[in-house]
Amino acid sequence: MIVYKRTIHDFLLDADSGNLADTVLAELYQKTGRRVGASEQSSWHHSLGQMAGVLDKAGLPENNWVGVEYGIPRTSNRIDFLISGTDDAGREKIVLVELKQWTKAEPTGEEAIVRTFLGRGVRDTPHPSYQAWSYAELLKGYNEAIYTGDIGLEPCAYLHNYQDDGVLRGPDYEVYVERAPLFYKTDRQLLRQFLQRHVRHQSRRDVLYEIEHGAIRPSKELADRVASMLKGNEEFVLIDAQKVAFERAVNLALKAQANPKKKVLIVHGGPGTGKSVIAVQLLARLTQKGQVVQYVSKNAAPRAVFESKLTGSFKKSAISNLFRGSGSFHQSAEETFGTLIVDEAHRLNEKSGLYGNEGDNQIKELIRAARCTVFFLDEDQRIHLKDIGSRDEIVHWAHYFDTEVQEMELTSQFRCGGSDGYMAWLDDVLGIRPTANPYLDDTHYDFQVFDDPNALREAIEAKNKERNSARLVAGYCWDWKSKRDPSAFDIVAPEFDFAMQWNMADDGSLWMIKPNSVTEVGCIHTCQGLELDYVGVILGPDLVMGPDGPESRVEGRSKMDQTVKGWKKMSLENPIETREKVDLIIRNTYRTLMSRGMKGCYVWCADPELGAFLKWRVKSVFLM
Repeated sequence: MIVYKRTIHDFLLDADSGNLADTVLAELYQKTGRRVGASEQSSWHHSLGQMAGVLDKAGLPENNWVGVEYGIPRTSNRIDFLISGTDDAGREKIVLVELKQWTKAEPTGEEAIVRTFLGRGVRDTPHPSYQAWSYAELLKGYNEAIYTGDIGLEPCAYLHNYQDDGVLRGPDYEVYVERAPLFYKTDRQLLRQFLQRHVRHQSRRDVLYEIEHGAIRPSKELADRVASMLKGNEEFVLIDAQKVAFERAVNLALKAQANPKKKVLIVHGGPGTGKSVIAVQLLARLTQKGQVVQYVSKNAAPRAVFESKLTGSFKKSAISNLFRGSGSFHQSAEETFGTLIVDEAHRLNEKSGLYGNEGDNQIKELIRAARCTVFFLDEDQRIHLKDIGSRDEIVHWAHYFDTEVQEMELTSQFRCGGSDGYMAWLDDVLGIRPTANPYLDDTHYDFQVFDDPNALREAIEAKNKERNSARLVAGYCWDWKSKRDPSAFDIVAPEFDFAMQWNMADDGSLWMIKPNSVTEVGCIHTCQGLELDYVGVILGPDLVMGPDGPESRVEGRSKMDQTVKGWKKMSLENPIETREKVDLIIRNTYRTLMSRGMKGCYVWCADPELGAFLKWRVKSVFLM
């Protein structure tokens, strides 16, 4: 839907009258029944006025169409400004303009991300050129009118209040500025020249109408691209039970297209059972089948890493639009998608948004938004007080929508040396649940307890030289001082002369696979949902040895840790239930960290008595 659509001539008349923002607001209400706040109305007034100043002397045909606020189908994203026309070769073109009122921005070191003031404070957000380019790629990949009608898309960004300070056009962002040129306050004439190059002549068709009403389905080019990325990629080959689950999911998703009853599939599986491998394969297969499908996860790290592994590049690519966060569906209409593939479903939250105040319930929103929803679930990996992902919660909302529910279990263990015994031992030794494996007796999995954190670090660095697949991780028990002071150390053990930093913010969600990140320590947020050959785990003071076994100490967590934020207030209202929840979060966190390694797990404990206990629980040979 395009909120406001006029010829250039009528757009300039509305702008000259001073009522342009009011007109856009009225049309938004007429078409959607929705209003916007004063800040957005103000942005329309200023930004659209600036575009009127550009078009007024651009010399473009008066009958060319402009559009304001084009809501991209199947998303909550909107393109600020569209201009149609033809170029010198006679090809129909649409220029997409991302409008920003920014006056200042800072680099973050993360791919295509900058930091600026938005709303109520300074936030990280996509670079304007990346944002404009990604919208164009989304339309090319899914809007049939674009890929069958030979309509060219030319994205750009116009920051009409910004003075060039070298940041946004800096070397970190130049690849995206090349894809979508960036224009500043003093670049009005350059923007006019850009428009003249692409829409200088009058349109022969109403291409804005065509894209507004175009069918939404993946293009063959997009499907072929994803399929070719998977071809020969051994990391995404399906084995045994994975193949069974994959085919069941495909069959269910295709049936949901023709069946009036929505479908939900819950795939249960512990660490290393291949949930993410199936999810990525499912994304490719259903895209090839013509479905509008997306891979969804709350945690950004799996999305970034899988995209990087598919493309072979750390740069954000055209397939970025296939990967979305779980908090981006609260505005999606019912059955907007064919299938949503929800990885790490145990990490879903009730509310969305930066301040946790948007939407209703993420599980409800995901089921509502698709004909078929596939949830990959491991309830033992819930590591945040806000995590609501559970089998019962999913079934509850599936029944709310009168949805058919099927469940499957993945039992084959591909992580931890193929050892189900190690996972059972881990549950027992961490006090999560009693199992038949109180002692670890497995020669196939390399588990070692170190008395010195420096020895742990040296062992992981040695293992990393083999395949760049060994990393150090830790419980979030130390403040992230180096985020503000790059010279500061975070994880410290003075008695061992040991000091390291948390993973660099520059690497962001790609920390696990960046070549030099073995020199840093990761946390649960940068490694959950991912796997290594060897993982080194630092158990902090939030888990210590008690009279009867390991005991959690929430006071040992860093005050910067968001996973248990609010526990003190919750304790005043319900101390027993809160203590149980926090205790399980701490134990689940270490269960998750200690199951990231496929070949081995090395640990050091801040509490030496806990370290001695773990050693004792490995020495089953002495009990024979």
